[in-house]
Amino acid sequence: MNLSNKKILITGADGFIGSHLTEELVRRDCAVRPFVLYNSFNSWGWLDHMEPEILKSLDIFSGDIRDPHGVRQAMKGCDVVLHLAALIAIPYSYHSPDTYVDTNVKGTLNIVQAARELEVEKVVHTSTSEVYGTARFVPITEEHPLQGQSPYSASKIGADQIAMSFHTSFDTPVAVIRPFNTYGPRQSARAVIPTIITQLANGCRTLKLGALHPTRDFNYVADTVRGFIAAAEGDRAVGEVINIGSNYEISIGETARMIAEIMGMELETETDRVRLRPDKSEVERLWADNAKAKELLGWEPLYAGKEGLRRGLEETMRWFKNPENLKAYKAGIYNI
Repeated sequence: MNLSNKKILITGADGFIGSHLTEELVRRDCAVRPFVLYNSFNSWGWLDHMEPEILKSLDIFSGDIRDPHGVRQAMKGCDVVLHLAALIAIPYSYHSPDTYVDTNVKGTLNIVQAARELEVEKVVHTSTSEVYGTARFVPITEEHPLQGQSPYSASKIGADQIAMSFHTSFDTPVAVIRPFNTYGPRQSARAVIPTIITQLANGCRTLKLGALHPTRDFNYVADTVRGFIAAAEGDRAVGEVINIGSNYEISIGETARMIAEIMGMELETETDRVRLRPDKSEVERLWADNAKAKELLGWEPLYAGKEGLRRGLEETMRWFKNPENLKAYKAGIYNI
């Protein structure tokens, strides 16, 4: 599929990954309709910070993914839907799990139902590596069992299954991509890499962190964006679940040490118990097998391995070190 002559709806376009995806598609001369969460401030999230030339090309729709009528209205006239809107914070899912069902499960139902009725050409639904839970084998393939170790991951398992059920039941052209731990500029301080960077950039010398031993497969946001676009373009993605990951495993502790080294700072850490997940809820190990993405999409990470992670972290730090960007973050508190 050639996206240059398609109208593309991006849900969650006001967020971290969604804003980067919006920018890239505009640069590729695509017609983009960002779906942003309605609020009384008329804030468009990270879209508010875009270059004027990009912003004026956007057909912005304000609404709520939980409202089926608004979703259908937003989707009218669109050929492709990239569905990123979701509640993603794991600690907040312990606090308010009902909202995760409404947003992640029912919101996804609203998307695929409208796409079916309007005969949309392609829906790319966003999953997460958290649906795998702690790895039973590595690297993790798409055949790995799904384990809902938090209300968040359980809601995403439900959303994935709803999305794929519409492909199976109604032949709705759905593809599911499963990004592993995406990081980069604009990421929320609810994630570990911005937590580390913002604490150090604000002069903290003893970092307050949760568990340091779990491992993650970090994926730079530019690679994740390329994965979305490859899935939207690729005919072989329909009916498939596809990992988007770097195929490189590193612990949280080692990641923190790498960040401190790049920033030229000594690292001391302190375990903040409020940041620890319940024992059985902690995902101990994530490591992506990305062979399917290479085979079906022709996608592979440009920020691969230890050196790729280092380059991605350097680019991320340059963005966070800008005082205008850094002041948007509350580094002195635990962000759930």
